[in-house]
Amino acid sequence: MIPVQLLWVNLVTDGPPATALGFNPPDKDNMVKPPRRADDALLTPWIIFRYFVVGAYVGIATVGVFAVWYTQESFLGLDLSQDGHSTVSYHQLANWGDCEKWDAAEFNPSLSYKTLSNNVSFEHKCDYFTKGKLKASTLSLSVLVSIEMFNALNALSEDCSLFTQPPWVNPYLLFAMMLSFALHFLIMYVPILAETFSIVPLDLTEWFLVTYFSFAVVFIDEILKLIGRTFVTEKVVVKSKVD
Repeated sequence: MIPVQLLWVNLVTDGPPATALGFNPPDKDNMVKPPRRADDALLTPWIIFRYFVVGAYVGIATVGVFAVWYTQESFLGLDLSQDGHSTVSYHQLANWGDCEKWDAAEFNPSLSYKTLSNNVSFEHKCDYFTKGKLKASTLSLSVLVSIEMFNALNALSEDCSLFTQPPWVNPYLLFAMMLSFALHFLIMYVPILAETFSIVPLDLTEWFLVTYFSFAVVFIDEILKLIGRTFVTEKVVVKSKVD
């Protein structure tokens, strides 16, 4: 992704949800938990581990959707070949800088692929990995934006599941998420803005692909929260009772 895309994520789409999380209500299990000790660390090893797992998935998903577009004609039942782009092997994608050395039998991509509004075309075959990456980069950017929105739902509570502390307990967060998505749709579907941010419009199939990669962060954190409630929190309770 180019710098302006990363700035867009950090300064615009992340801002409203981060602000809205300041209006979170107290956790429903606050009065069940023992009080924190005065010398308790703010970031425990378990919390750091959770942040690491979720952060690692964000990176994997953002890069993964880029690789899937380049290497797969279909994914989880979605037909990704509708735009007419050529697929390559993972080895070719990982070593795209050697493209000049490949002969036509090894690498001969289509010189264009379709978007909702026009065609993306390029003259030289190796441009497929530079000028031709607009759709793949757009998918990565959209996954990064979407995954941050869904991860904001995880931040509604440190330990409570979304089934016990659902998203609507903080309507400000839901509004902020809608605002961030609206801003992202704006730069994607208004041609002059899409050109500025070097992205292209996505169709419905591609949005399903983005959702597959981004919504999984909710399931990952729900599993981590369950593990924390079952094992980590119980140990804290027992330790407090002993003290």
